[in-house]
Amino acid sequence: MEHPENSTEYKGLTVNSGVAQPSIVNPYLKKGRFRHHQLSANDYVEGILKGNVTILGQAVTLVESTNPDHQSIAQEVIEKCLPHAGHSVRIGISGVPGAGKSTSIDAFGIHVLEAYGGKLAVLAIDPSSERSKGSILGDKTRMEKLSVHPDSFIRPSPSAGSLGGVARKTRETIILCEAAGFDKIFVETVGVGQSETACHSMVDFFLLIQLAGTGDELQGIKRGIMEMADGIVINKCDGNNVDKCQLAATQFRNALHLFPAPESGWMPQVLTYSGFYNLGIKEIWDMVFKYIDFVKDNGYFEYRRNEQAKYWMYESINEQLRNSFFQNKTIALMLENAEEQVLCGKQTSFVAAKKLLDAYFALLH
Repeated sequence: MEHPENSTEYKGLTVNSGVAQPSIVNPYLKKGRFRHHQLSANDYVEGILKGNVTILGQAVTLVESTNPDHQSIAQEVIEKCLPHAGHSVRIGISGVPGAGKSTSIDAFGIHVLEAYGGKLAVLAIDPSSERSKGSILGDKTRMEKLSVHPDSFIRPSPSAGSLGGVARKTRETIILCEAAGFDKIFVETVGVGQSETACHSMVDFFLLIQLAGTGDELQGIKRGIMEMADGIVINKCDGNNVDKCQLAATQFRNALHLFPAPESGWMPQVLTYSGFYNLGIKEIWDMVFKYIDFVKDNGYFEYRRNEQAKYWMYESINEQLRNSFFQNKTIALMLENAEEQVLCGKQTSFVAAKKLLDAYFALLH
């Protein structure tokens, strides 16, 4: 019997001097009909629960999609993953650009994986990522060790839509990561605007990275973000910068005493470290897990998780109502006219808004 390899054509390949070459171009592959097989919700859930990071990444892409069909599958996947989620420690990491977050996250991640084992997911809330290519999108290259670690998963969030929408998708991604067996979650955000508020609403511990030697250290002390912080760490405490970092740490500690006592009963600590030289990292994570033990013992951990779940229910309602309003074709046409009326001074902003809302509610009946 003749071997198929010796035939002139076998499965679309022409044999020439022992080298297989394509004889025809498959039109289905050219048109991309079989390029990607759409998985079902059960396929996604099965893959996620097995810890398949490829399927996890595809599920996160579904969550981030604005396609209604994708969103329908994504919500079904999230609902089925929810019973398997919630068993992680969620750490929020914030700091101004240039504070060394990416270098720090690389050092932090390697430390927690080596010291505590398990799996780590790094997610980002970055409202400017589409424009600036994002902190994680660019900084992942500086996470040299973590980006190639077999037990890590690094994922940026796109900035399309409102910050609330980006944050909601990040929270849903947390659920998927937890279901996939990631027991430590880092949520990273640039410490500007409202992104840190969104980050605080989905984590158990909020870590604020600061710098010293940049002028007036107290200029970096903003009441809102300081009150959210469960721990403050001052980076780049090495070389000639050590004394400046120690002075800044003292100033931050003094400032913290002026604020009301945190609801958790925990007094935020201020530590110094060097992300680049990997100094003081152990002390930071000893503090973090000491805090987790503290709030689990006094019941605040569970209370905060419940409050966050309630917060995101209301945020989801607000977002759905907003989308429903602005995506309504009749309202979209009325908006143009209302804008002109307001700009010409023929109508106040409040009257125009009320008329639009009245028209919208009338359309619902």
